[in-house]
Amino acid sequence: MLFSLFLTLAPFVAAAPAAEKLAKRADPTVIAPSPAATVVGKSASSVETFNGIPFAQQPVGNLRLKPPQPLTAGLGKVDAKGTPKACPQFFFSVDETQFPTNVLGTILNTPLFQTVTSAGEDCLTINVQRPAGTTKDSKLPVLFWIFGGGFELGSTQMYDGTSLVQESVNQGKPIIFVAVNYRVGGFGFMPGKEILADGSANLGLLDQRLGLEWTADNIAAFGGDPEKVTIWGESAGAISVFDQMALYDGDNTYKGKPLFRAGIMNSGSVVPADPVDCPKGQVVYDTVVKNAGCSGASDTLQCLREVPYTKFLNAANSVPGLLSYSTISLSYLPRPDGKALTDSPDALVLANKYAKVPFIIGNQEDEGTLFALFTSNLTTTAQVSNYLSSVFFPTTDKSLIDQLVASYQTITEDGSPFRTFLLNNWYPQFKRVAAILGDITFTVTRRVFLDTAAAINPSVPTWSYLATYNYGTPILGTFHGSDLLQVFYGIKPNNAAKTIRGYYYSFVYNLDPNKGNDFGEWPQWSKAKQLVEFQANKNGLLSDTFRSDTYEFLKKNIKAFRI
Repeated sequence: MLFSLFLTLAPFVAAAPAAEKLAKRADPTVIAPSPAATVVGKSASSVETFNGIPFAQQPVGNLRLKPPQPLTAGLGKVDAKGTPKACPQFFFSVDETQFPTNVLGTILNTPLFQTVTSAGEDCLTINVQRPAGTTKDSKLPVLFWIFGGGFELGSTQMYDGTSLVQESVNQGKPIIFVAVNYRVGGFGFMPGKEILADGSANLGLLDQRLGLEWTADNIAAFGGDPEKVTIWGESAGAISVFDQMALYDGDNTYKGKPLFRAGIMNSGSVVPADPVDCPKGQVVYDTVVKNAGCSGASDTLQCLREVPYTKFLNAANSVPGLLSYSTISLSYLPRPDGKALTDSPDALVLANKYAKVPFIIGNQEDEGTLFALFTSNLTTTAQVSNYLSSVFFPTTDKSLIDQLVASYQTITEDGSPFRTFLLNNWYPQFKRVAAILGDITFTVTRRVFLDTAAAINPSVPTWSYLATYNYGTPILGTFHGSDLLQVFYGIKPNNAAKTIRGYYYSFVYNLDPNKGNDFGEWPQWSKAKQLVEFQANKNGLLSDTFRSDTYEFLKKNIKAFRI
């Protein structure tokens, strides 16, 4: 049974004045220049929405598993009132009668677990939302959203930016919100030597890049300023934000101008990764080929392009998924291809091959608890070490993995949910596994990225945070993805939602989260290595020095921990 997104969430639709009920207002319409299109949207809650605008040739038929192709002909009239189709999803099935899966649908009520209403390969579309009354002369800053979902699932269906736009107007910094669909799972991130030779790696990242190019060409017609674009993402979306900074060795220009001038990364940044044709990637490709019935084909990749949609979808989804024993040792993720992503992201940072734009980056306090729910057979530290060696890092010297595990000395001090002492340790190694998975994928690697970036480019301002507003949630703490409710949707009208959004709007406008608000000074990370701690009812400052032994170890040995 698939998880569903918070069914209680409804659009914040204000009641229309009586006069407006009597006279139907004209649908908002925009003439987009490239490709030429008359885009007809809808208006509600003082926000105008244009959904499902095609930005590329649809990757169907022989364009399956190919880089996205720009549109070459005008689109005519585009009905942008409906729900955009999602790209094919890598869903998971669970038995909700058993813990921990029986708590996921209730506690983890986030878009990560939402089912989509429709999905298919003809999915490369973009959404634009703006304050009512915006004109082509408004030149509003643009917040470009890249959704998360472990590079396996997710779509723009799940992310209505209405409340973000409304709140930006309420805080006096109106924005235009743009959300891009991109291919996920085996459709967007298939690995293997065949994929590498075909020049068809990292398709999801290339989809995002083409969406940014569409924005550069067209957002002015919607009232946005193409020179004031901030890219923002959560989880895999945040990883994608960094990857967009690192694509083509940091060249983020298009027609001689930068596609974006800043970035915001919620729970994700640098993910060290082996190449597209690495052994693990090849196993994934070969498994898909086998299950698609293509093993005997002279050209297995062409065979994958030709098999019926459902057959390929099932084959692509036959490998280990995100919410399984493999957890965040992902089957599908961005991998170096020597062309678009020329090297492992950690190496690109060290080589100064990424776009030097101001950025905000941060974490939920307990990033790993969600993923540690699926490894309840691990009862000793030796088993934890063996698990990491076999599932995550099979080519890494086992002694290094043992040292990593040993740096988490006690679950009272180093176990997640953090600051809960002996509590919440669902199985003997739960809190240790949760801490390790969260740190190596999100939290400590964030600090490694910040430290390296500050040393190489000290003049580029950066800010960082730690969210703790769900402290006390049993087993999970402030878990991965919980910021979608607080920050993206602003469900709880508390300090965290108001100030985080406010800081972001200031950043989008001024490239500084402190300008234009009275939320308290957020120090640049490079100046004091301090984080803003976003609590439910207040903010504070926190030294970014926790788990320093693990940090020093990972920084020294980062190359050994590529997935």
